[in-house]
Amino acid sequence: MSLHDIAARALHALDPEDAHGMAIRGLKLGLGPRQGEPSDPILAISLAGLALPSCVGLAAGFDKDAEVPDAMLAAGFGFVECGTVTPLPQAGNPRPRLFRLTEDQAVINRMGFNNKGLEAFAAGLTRRKGRPGIVGANIGANKEATDRIADYVTGLSRLWGLSDYFTANISSPNTPGLRALQTRAALEELLGRLAETRIGLKASSGRDYPIFLKVAPDLEDGEVEAIVETVVASGLDGIIVSNTTIARPESLASAQAGETGGLSGAPLLEPSTVVLKRFHAATAGRVALIGAGGIADGAGAYAKIRAGARAVQLYSALVYGGPGLVVRIKKDLAARLRADGFAGVEDAIGTA
Repeated sequence: MSLHDIAARALHALDPEDAHGMAIRGLKLGLGPRQGEPSDPILAISLAGLALPSCVGLAAGFDKDAEVPDAMLAAGFGFVECGTVTPLPQAGNPRPRLFRLTEDQAVINRMGFNNKGLEAFAAGLTRRKGRPGIVGANIGANKEATDRIADYVTGLSRLWGLSDYFTANISSPNTPGLRALQTRAALEELLGRLAETRIGLKASSGRDYPIFLKVAPDLEDGEVEAIVETVVASGLDGIIVSNTTIARPESLASAQAGETGGLSGAPLLEPSTVVLKRFHAATAGRVALIGAGGIADGAGAYAKIRAGARAVQLYSALVYGGPGLVVRIKKDLAARLRADGFAGVEDAIGTA
C-alpha cells in the first residue's frame, strides 16, 4: 500500500465531506499520486472521436469545480469528468449529506449539485488549456431554475471550447424533479435544444465536441428504448449508464443504509450492469456507451466492457481503495483482456 493510500485511509477518521475537501486541497498542492508509467496500450480506445490512453475514467462528482483534473490524470485516469456544474453557484442540500456505508463498500449522497457555478468552473478549465489529457464537463440545472433546459444550454454554451466533451446529467436523484427530464417528451425537448445549440456553436467556432447523456439505473420497461431512440434522433454521441440508485438492496448491512439520497459503490455494480446490457441491445452500436456504477476492481471494469461499454468510470471505490486503485484496476483489466485472447478493449465490447 502506497503512502497516498495510507493517507486516504486516515481520512476516514473525518466526516466524509470534510475528508473529500481535504483530499481536493492536497491534490491542489501537488500531493497526489503519479502513475509511474504510461497506461498499457491494450487499454487504449477511441470514444466518440476522443483518443483515450486508457478506457478507465474518473466519474463526475469528485471534482465538482474543475479544480484538480490534471492531478487525477496524473494519477492514472484515462479521462476525467468534472462537475456537475450549474449556471449559478449553489450550496446544495443541508449537511450531513454524504455517508460512508463501510460494511457495504458503498456511499449514499444527497449533495444536491453543490458547486461554485459556471464562471469558477470555466476558470478552472481555462487554467489548464493547452495541457494534454481528456477532460469533460458534466452540466446540470439549478434547483430554483424556472427553465431547467435553458440551464443545460447555458452550460454547453459557456464551456464550449474549454471542455473536451460534455455530459448532460438528468439523472441525479437529489434535485427534485430532475429525473422527470428522462421522460420522452421532456427528453426530446432537452436534447433538441442542445442539438440546436450545438449546431450554432459548431458553426461559430469551427469546433465540435461529443455530448453524452447520463441516465439513472432506475428505469422502467420501455424507458431504455425510448431514451436510446431520442438520443440517436438528436445526434448525441453516447450514454453514461448509470448514475446512483434510489433503490436499497436488502443485502445492505450498514446502519446508514436508510439515509435519503443516491446509493453508489459495490451494491450498484450488478443492477447498473444489467441496465447497461439493455442499453447495449437497444443501441445496436449506434452510440457509444460508458459504464459506471460499482466498479472497484478489474473484474468490475471488465464486466462493464463485456456488457457493452467502450469506456468505464468510477468514483465511490476511491473512498475505500485509495488513489492508487486506478493503477491496480488497469493492471488487472489488461491481464484479463490478454488472458481471454483480446487484442484490445474494442474486441471485448459486448461479448458477455
